[in-house]
Amino acid sequence: MMAADTALMQGVTAWWPYVMIIFAGWLATDIWRWLGVLAAGNLREDSEILIFVRSIATALVAGVISKLILYPSGALAETSVWLRVAAALCGFAAFMPPGRRCSPGCLLQKRFSSAAGCCWGDTGSR
Repeated sequence: MMAADTALMQGVTAWWPYVMIIFAGWLATDIWRWLGVLAAGNLREDSEILIFVRSIATALVAGVISKLILYPSGALAETSVWLRVAAALCGFAAFMPPGRRCSPGCLLQKRFSSAAGCCWGDTGSR
């Protein structure tokens, strides 16, 4: 009986951090999503608060993209700066014409960076 209890406790101990991460991650994001849904019914699309929130979100995305281009990590750090900038410009050019849709921009950026890396043998010189 004692060995079974020990095995059960070891199993719970092994899985507890993952359960906590999933629960805390869900709780931290889902509450704000539901509050956003409830509040969105009362806001006009051209209200000052929504324009402010949209500008903050745009600035955050621009900051993340800039960080990925200028200070990459992992495999992206092995590519040259000109390749990262050119891929971002191609992605942006594909993003705009079809009505600001993310899919064409992401696909073209990925295809460009893959093709450029294969064709020109990007050596990672920065």
